[in-house]
Amino acid sequence: MKIDQFLEHHGITLDPFSEEDAQTDTVFKRGCLRTIHHPAWTKFFGSPSDPSTAIVFGEKGSGKTALRLQVIAEIERFNQHHPDSRVFVISYDDFNPLLDHLKVATNSRSSEQTLARVRLADHMDAILSLGVTRLIDLLRIEKPNLSQLPPELKRDALLLAALYDQSTGEPLQRRWNWLRRQTRFRPAWQRPDRWIAAGGIIALFTLLALVPAVRDGQWLRWLLLATAAACVPLTFRWARSHWQARSLRTALRVLNRDPAALRHALVWFNPNELAGQPLPDERRGGVEERYELLRKFQSLLAALGYTGVIVVIDRVDEPQLIEGDPRRMRALVWPLLDHKFLRHPGLGVKLLLPIEMAYYLEKEDKAFYDRARPDKLNLIKPLRWSGASLYDLAGDRLRVCAGRPPDDANPPRLRQFLDASISDDAITDALHQLRTPRQLFKFLNRLLQEHCHRHTEDKPRWTIDADTFRSVFQSHLRDLEAFDRGFGHG
Repeated sequence: MKIDQFLEHHGITLDPFSEEDAQTDTVFKRGCLRTIHHPAWTKFFGSPSDPSTAIVFGEKGSGKTALRLQVIAEIERFNQHHPDSRVFVISYDDFNPLLDHLKVATNSRSSEQTLARVRLADHMDAILSLGVTRLIDLLRIEKPNLSQLPPELKRDALLLAALYDQSTGEPLQRRWNWLRRQTRFRPAWQRPDRWIAAGGIIALFTLLALVPAVRDGQWLRWLLLATAAACVPLTFRWARSHWQARSLRTALRVLNRDPAALRHALVWFNPNELAGQPLPDERRGGVEERYELLRKFQSLLAALGYTGVIVVIDRVDEPQLIEGDPRRMRALVWPLLDHKFLRHPGLGVKLLLPIEMAYYLEKEDKAFYDRARPDKLNLIKPLRWSGASLYDLAGDRLRVCAGRPPDDANPPRLRQFLDASISDDAITDALHQLRTPRQLFKFLNRLLQEHCHRHTEDKPRWTIDADTFRSVFQSHLRDLEAFDRGFGHG
């Protein structure tokens, strides 16, 4: 007997329990993404019009990635209905580039040394880099009229692009030049140093070509001196930009900034335009410059119709230097737990953290709690699923795979798969012990396989008997207990 036959008998056209990861779960993306939520969804998501911070601690497979995908989907839907008050989403879920660049920048010899040097400023640089890169990508697609921006916002847009644009799709100089032309920040004719240098060089070669007498004697000496003098303003600006680019490259430890592209951008700014600007400086090593740059980014977004920013942080256990070690995760994430950053106006940070990190949160001292203030951060610990909520989740997936609408009065339920000898209380109690959606899907897929293995196509049975349910559940529970102890693959 085949699983497809069993499911088709109950009106199910897709296998609802074959996938275990929300990132690749077709059933979840097709029918559950916007309609099926965890009971704590409202507390976690909050209101898009007033972004708030939330921290979730959950087991592997409890639905953290699903929450991240649902946040992004809900914000997209909100933006479609509110084009003048949109919310900008930044997905901060790949920490490998950050750690790799930091390891090189700090000459660290081990993973522990690298993680010990992670600072809040580094995280803010990475978040701003993701946000600025995505914003420029959107601008190149939507092509709004950037020339209408106020002069200070034009300067801020180009400064942020120079510091944080990390696109790999095309040369950074081309992207920056496109943004400069779109904003009409400084046309080429407003660069007198370039024209003075070019005019001096052209005049020198013209005289040498047309007036042979100047090729000899003291006239040539004076012409060369005049040409050199004409190039002084451009040379000075280039040298100043070169040293600024080197300083910024050192300060932006977690970014792979090309010094040539950075120098090319900085040379277009007049000295008075950069004076007093919050440029990162490794000698100061502070974070205040990043807050000012974040405010500039928010002001630019506000001018483009974005009233809030949401940063979704996930997959902190996956980087190569972390290797699932809770102590390393703590070193990576703890700098982010700063009340000033997490409660920054107009910014909502959604942290999706492994349950193992909850232990370290409980062991922190008063100084940490005064700095992080977790009591104000919509803390969800743990991301819990009851037997009843898992039963409803299984039913929702069955409805999606049967092609039924959400308001169907008689949707397929898990109950119809099981023999009447299995009581409802036994079902919900068993599902409660599974704890997470991933374990639920594994168990139900395993149960369907075992049932189909026990019956032939000539003598099919369309309900799962109590003996099969009990034996498969006990076997799965032993595997789950072994996984909790650190053995097996879960």
